[in-house]
Amino acid sequence: MTTVLAAARRRLSAYPELAAVLAAAVIGLCARSPLAWLAGHQGINVLLVILVLATAVTIDPQALRRLARAWQRILAAVLVGVTVLPALSWAVARLVPAGPLRDGVLVTGLAPCEIASVATTGLAAGEAAVAAGVLIGSTLASVVLAGPILILEAGHAGFSPGGVIENLAVVVALPLAVGIALRSWVPATARILATPEAETAASRTALVAVAALVALVASEVRPAASYGAVAGALLLFLAVSAVLGRVLGVRAAPPTGSALLLTTSMRDFAIAAALAAAAFGPASAAPLGLYGIAVLIWGTACAGLLRARARARTRTVAGKEIH
Repeated sequence: MTTVLAAARRRLSAYPELAAVLAAAVIGLCARSPLAWLAGHQGINVLLVILVLATAVTIDPQALRRLARAWQRILAAVLVGVTVLPALSWAVARLVPAGPLRDGVLVTGLAPCEIASVATTGLAAGEAAVAAGVLIGSTLASVVLAGPILILEAGHAGFSPGGVIENLAVVVALPLAVGIALRSWVPATARILATPEAETAASRTALVAVAALVALVASEVRPAASYGAVAGALLLFLAVSAVLGRVLGVRAAPPTGSALLLTTSMRDFAIAAALAAAAFGPASAAPLGLYGIAVLIWGTACAGLLRARARARTRTVAGKEIH
């Protein structure tokens, strides 16, 4: 037992994001009342602003300059994200009984790619420029199209699509634009944000925000038999989106393929939770806590596998050069 615990501790220390998310989920389930109050009083939106801004200031300007080289694949990934994935989440949501839990599953495919997918792409030795391009493109597409698509999928107009668009513009698009501008276009702040200390601080801030979001969303979870259907639907969505990401990367260079796989299969649970809360109320955000844990486990595990493959390719090439 001691050996097993030691091995688990080593694995979690290698993936701090996963450790933080698991701890936050436990906290959210154990301290439901105060955290649920925060979730119902704009807590998700406030944390999302912090997360998006902290992530945006870490996007390397050099990566943005390389976007033109892969624009076709980036565009394809963004289009899949606003057409196929919303249809997929609508389909898997049919597996869940009608109510807030189904509504939460429904919005999963409307979210842009997971902000953490940029980091996991780096861990996987993938192309950061492609990941950054998909992140920016899918985020802007979600801000504009999530409300109208949700009206079509939900089959009723119990919420204002204009209100959803306004909410996403304020809590996602605005901090994303501000962060990129501060890192790339304002000389004084660009110099400061390019330092290792600033990047470390921003990464840690983003990690804390992700963990806090998981705790808030987990506080809305009310364990019941219906969560079995929710878990099955979300895992099916994750599996099919991973297949789509793999297809998008066919015949691409391995680093580009890794970026497309991770950004397509990892949708942003925090933005999905904010979207669900804005459209249907905080209770509908509960399934996104389960999805957030699942997608971060998948992303970190997949990144480790892809990194190992990249190292193997490097050793193979080096061996051929020697001979």
